[in-house]
Amino acid sequence: MKIAIGSDSSGHGLKDAVAAHLREGGHEIIDVGWDGAGEAEYSAHYAKQVAHLIRDEAADRGVLICGTGIGISISANKVRGIRAAVCSEPFTAKHTREHNGSQIIAFGAFVVAPEMAFAITDAFLGAEFKGGIYQERFEIIAGIEAEEARV
Repeated sequence: MKIAIGSDSSGHGLKDAVAAHLREGGHEIIDVGWDGAGEAEYSAHYAKQVAHLIRDEAADRGVLICGTGIGISISANKVRGIRAAVCSEPFTAKHTREHNGSQIIAFGAFVVAPEMAFAITDAFLGAEFKGGIYQERFEIIAGIEAEEARV
């Protein structure tokens, strides 16, 4: 699976650890930064890049990391068609994929230790959207998004 990953300076160390874990699992990684050089941009910059890679089908899923996971996920969700969820444990990561069709997970380096980040990421990547009643709910959310785009 091709995974896009990005972080701000707060999440840099954890991003590198998660990327290495994913590579060990056979995934291809597209690392949009922060690379540790110079001053990091605000997390929204990295969220937008990962979200665009997902939207444009250049990556299958995404992982975003900042201090808490909140700001970077809010930013990713501003890209039309993107569903990013903050997860601090594997159960939520699995269910956001299965029930919401989320393409991106986010977590915080101040909140989640590396081993937990690996478990969260593995649960997310191992899950698939269930469809059925969840497809109906997905379409309701997509309808809200389409309505708001017209405003």
